[in-house]
Amino acid sequence: MSAQAITTTCPYCGTGCGVKATIAPQGEIEIAGDPDHPANFGRLCVKGAALGATLGGEDRLLYPQIDGARVAWSQALDLVARRFAQTIERHGPDSVAFYVSGQILTEDYYVANKLMKGFVGSANIDTNSRLCMAASVAGHRRAFGADVVPGAYDDLEEADLVVLVGSNLAWCHPVLFQRVAQAREKRGGKPFVVNIDPRRTATSEIADMHLAIEPGADVAMFLGLLRHLAKSRAFDAAFVEEHTRGFHEALSVAAQWTPGAVARRTGLALADVERFFDLVTRTDKTVTVYSQGVNQSAAGVDKVNAIINCHLATGRIGAPGCGPFSVTGQPNAMGGREVGGLANQLAAHMEIENPEHRALVQTFWAAPHMASKAGLKAVDMFRAVADGRIKAIWIMGTNPVDSLPDADRVAAALAACPFVVVSDVVARTDTTKFAHVLLPAQAWGEKDGTVTNSERRISRQRPLRAPQGEAMPDWWALASVAKRMGFAKAFAYETPAEIY
Repeated sequence: MSAQAITTTCPYCGTGCGVKATIAPQGEIEIAGDPDHPANFGRLCVKGAALGATLGGEDRLLYPQIDGARVAWSQALDLVARRFAQTIERHGPDSVAFYVSGQILTEDYYVANKLMKGFVGSANIDTNSRLCMAASVAGHRRAFGADVVPGAYDDLEEADLVVLVGSNLAWCHPVLFQRVAQAREKRGGKPFVVNIDPRRTATSEIADMHLAIEPGADVAMFLGLLRHLAKSRAFDAAFVEEHTRGFHEALSVAAQWTPGAVARRTGLALADVERFFDLVTRTDKTVTVYSQGVNQSAAGVDKVNAIINCHLATGRIGAPGCGPFSVTGQPNAMGGREVGGLANQLAAHMEIENPEHRALVQTFWAAPHMASKAGLKAVDMFRAVADGRIKAIWIMGTNPVDSLPDADRVAAALAACPFVVVSDVVARTDTTKFAHVLLPAQAWGEKDGTVTNSERRISRQRPLRAPQGEAMPDWWALASVAKRMGFAKAFAYETPAEIY
């Protein structure tokens, strides 16, 4: 019996690297990069290379539990369906919520979104991706009318200048860092990487220019750049006229940000500000990569739009080697966004505030109780749990007592919540101890479905082995509850392929 090779996708970050798992006849699994996957071409970072070490059964949640006692799946699902249905009947659809995760697959996200928004009739479904990507979502929608990323990884190699803003690529997206570093080596000493970050990080080591700006000064920096570009040869008046609106209003806001004003606000030397502005001005193929240092800010949306506006003013967007590029943190933050996994979205990037979009989705789903307004977002959702507005919550693949702001308040909220369901891979987390019902989810290496990476490339995640214990897919648990709530026809899924 020969070894079997299975291609799948790394679950660690938004790069979405292809993985080749070779399974020996005795069951040992060897992990390597997939040389044919266009995200990484065989590269893996240290985390991806060590994926085999995550396949053990230590600390796994293996069986459904009610109040800490092992039960059959049917008993657990019956209770979840009954309590959710009773809560909705007594207190209305907005008294229940789902809090999901960028760790679940797109098919899981889709079923959760469909159940909550189309059949429960509330938009109280949000995700831990809210914490890292909400600013980009809002910035994209404000700029383009939809949450789309107008870039691809190939642009990093085709560019003549890569500007990294609020992104320690070396640590957080190591394979993308490797691609940028390799592209830089081919430039023969020409300035290729600018690193805008208050700190000097591992990423700064390959920077031809490190601009250690004051924290929070990104908007001033890019408004100043917009002002400079509008007066330069880089300004593309035809593109602005044909493809944008509001340019003069944006420019009027930027008017005060002279190079001197930018230098004072950012704490940089005037010469460095002018050098950066000049470098961007004369480099048509410029990619601006930004991540959590931009997104996780009180002014995150404005930072995103200030960056995007510089590309719109120059027409450096939608072409090889140029564009604003948001890189996501979690493996499937983008897949969740594509199927409407946020409280203020519908599937396929449609808007919950738009009656025509709602009608289209409701017709497609044959949904009886379509949500008509945005639901509660992550932080507000747990505030609603705390004050009693939400009386039943299902948490999937995430640990909000550890990861949300004001974690102690989240813990207190869950402790007081009448009904808490948690689907997870491991038995003991800061959140699982508050669960009335625990549902064992499948882990990486057991899951079957798709994920979408930062460049919006859909990749397969394939199982390498049988699930541990009685672990089941999240989509299956959701569909099973939906059937028990009376929605069997709409959730008669047998495979993730049917959902896709």
